[in-house]
Parts: sequence; structure tokens; C-alpha cells
Amino acid sequence: MRRLATVCARAGSKGAPDKNIRVVGGKPLLAHAVGCALASGLFDAVAVSSDSEAYLEIGRQAGAGHLIRRPAEFATDTAGKIPAIRHCMLEVEAATGGPFDIVVDLDVTTPLRAPDDIAGAVALLERERPLTVLSANEARKSPYFNLVEVDGRGRAALSKPTGTAIKARQAAPRVWELNGAVYVWWRHALMDHEMGLTPDTLIHEMPAERGWDIDSELDFAFVEFLFQRRR
Repeated sequence: MRRLATVCARAGSKGAPDKNIRVVGGKPLLAHAVGCALASGLFDAVAVSSDSEAYLEIGRQAGAGHLIRRPAEFATDTAGKIPAIRHCMLEVEAATGGPFDIVVDLDVTTPLRAPDDIAGAVALLERERPLTVLSANEARKSPYFNLVEVDGRGRAALSKPTGTAIKARQAAPRVWELNGAVYVWWRHALMDHEMGLTPDTLIHEMPAERGWDIDSELDFAFVEFLFQRRR
């Protein structure tokens, strides 16, 4: 079974410039993802895809064996990530002489993931044979209890009412927050579907403290705190 790990990091982030190479926990976010893939020992190849030579150099220094320059059309604000993953996979397949069976993508913004999180998600795909496996943690908020939508009149209502009053979050159906730490596809599923979430997707549960996704300055500060607490 041939497995590829991809780490995709474009340089053109408008909200937080160079977020993907910002140092947290002692090294760039991009390097955390590459290092975790290598530490898992699961992959025949680990590749970094980027539109930036500087980012690719960070990937090389972190130990990635394949550095893939991302075409401009896959590096815009509106381009989805899956075309970039496909491009990366096809480039590495051409370089290594054969197709992969499984492709795993690791978001750079979830640096607290552990090699065991990758291993658990891959094992679930191989054992249960869904199209994809996505990592997630149990959500702190619930559309059945305390997430609301506002209508055109400004009135709030539960996002997902059940018809029965739910008086405590613990009584609501369990819901999950996809954290981006680990995406796992069979190769054919990656080629056939435009989203990680397909009609046949399983969830690999992670502890919330390892699935924290960085999207703001507050997230950076909190993740740095969690790294410090590990020491």
C-alpha cells in the first residue's frame, strides 16, 4: 500500500500574511506538519506544495522529500485546496514511477496533531474502507442547543431545531467539528470528489487540545500556550 502525505501552504494569505510559516512552538507551522508526517513512519513520500520558493525551502529543511511548485491557478484566494492536492500527487507520482493508494493531507494550521492522530485516521480508512476519513473533535457548541441563525427580521432561532426543547447541551445529539488536522483519501476518491466530506466519510476523533486550528491572533497565543505547557 503506497501512501503519500501532502502539506499545502500558499504564500498569499490576505488575512494573516505568511501565516503558514509563522513560528509557533519553536518552528514554522509548515515544519510542524512535515515533521509530524515523517514521525508517523507511514509514508512512502512526503511532499510540500507551495507557490513560494521560500516556503518550499522551509519544507526541504524540515525533511520533505518532494517540493512541488504550485501553479498560479491553484494558488488564488478562491482556488479550492483539492486541486492543489491532486496536482501535488500527480507530480510526485510522475517522479516516483507509480500511483499511490492513499493520500493524506495535513493542514499547516493544526500544529498540535500527533503522529498517532495520523496513524489512527489511516488505519480507520484501511479497516472500514470508506471513501474518506476526516479528523474531528467534539464541538463545544451545538446547532441543537446554542447555535442560532438570524432571519430577515433579525429574529434568532436554533440552527437545527428538533421539535423538542433541549435544556442542556449534554442532552443534544453529539456534533463534531472538523479540525483540518488529518484528511485521508483513497486515490480514486480524491480524483472523483471536490470535497473531503463525501457521501461515505468517517470521522477520526481527536482530543480537542490536539485539534486546535489557528485562524486568529488569539489562536496563535493559545496554541503557543499549549506548546509551552507540553514542556
